[in-house]
Amino acid sequence: MADTLPVKARRAQPSARAATAEPPPPPPASEPGGDDLALDESSDLTPVVATNLKRFRAERGLSLERLAKASGVSRAMLGQIELGQSTPTINVLWKIARALGVPFSALMSQATSPVTTVMQASHARILRSRNGDFSSRALFPMDRPRNVEFYELRLAPRSVEHADAHAPGTSENLIVTEGSVEITVSGERRVLETGDAILFEADSPHSYRNLGGTEAVMYLVMTYGSRG
Repeated sequence: MADTLPVKARRAQPSARAATAEPPPPPPASEPGGDDLALDESSDLTPVVATNLKRFRAERGLSLERLAKASGVSRAMLGQIELGQSTPTINVLWKIARALGVPFSALMSQATSPVTTVMQASHARILRSRNGDFSSRALFPMDRPRNVEFYELRLAPRSVEHADAHAPGTSENLIVTEGSVEITVSGERRVLETGDAILFEADSPHSYRNLGGTEAVMYLVMTYGSRG
């Protein structure tokens, strides 16, 4: 990745590939600990995800078994999500979206077609880590699949959030508006101060670490590669 942005770079040993776990209880003994993002409990997205997952799977003629094998998410978990009995984590949603070949937002979309949309903060759809250290708020209407998504990210002081590799061709363009954040991509670190921005290919494991003693705020534009 070309270092053309106003950031401070330093090399580091590659970090271990971040592994994700399906929601407890209880996680298999072989899965590492650590937080995973889940839909906010006050959100109405669980039934929306259930409906979309069932529709996309049917359109592709995939059984639960085949989708489980393609996504790495267990058949039991997929069945629970389709029935609206389980609230999926963000990493589980990423795995399913990648296996289905759809943008992440497609699993959370409800079909409406207003010309102008106001997204009130009081009705925001938020993904939070289980310990509350990290949150992601969608700043775009989830009315249809799209190739570009816009998010507000908040990270608690001295905390870190790990992300799995996204689909090939996915990029992240991020600006820090409050705080100091270290972005690590495939073991290479970049430190961003307030006002600094970064663009990187997100098809490898990456992480966000808040280096300061106050909450960090970032805005992220996620762009997916062309889907032929």
